[in-house]
Amino acid sequence: MNTEIYEHDNDVEVTHKTNTIELNNWIDHLKYINKEVNNLLSMGDLNTKQVNNAILNQFRKKKHENETLLNALIKYSNSRVDIAECEDLNCDMVFIKEHEVYRRNYLYHLEKYRRLKDEFFALIKEAKQ
Repeated sequence: MNTEIYEHDNDVEVTHKTNTIELNNWIDHLKYINKEVNNLLSMGDLNTKQVNNAILNQFRKKKHENETLLNALIKYSNSRVDIAECEDLNCDMVFIKEHEVYRRNYLYHLEKYRRLKDEFFALIKEAKQ
């Protein structure tokens, strides 16, 4: 989907284009999180005395959850090619509502990941004191 916004685009077209941009950003971010989790697991393995094994297991679980969400977003992204086939507002609204569900899932996942990462760094900081 072309994501360039033109003056003649209506509100629904602009919404679809901005949702596509947002979705691509989510996918890129989740790919980065996969790399980051691998690095954090490596750091945890180096500091096994300071880092609780339960935290490392939570990171492994989070990595799996991240990959699951990433795959779902890629599949969703591929399904969005059908947006061009929409001929009425009801069809457009199905895509817009679906996007909102994925937005909530992404933000929830991100918040849980950030909390886990904060807990991890707090343990390392505590161990160094």
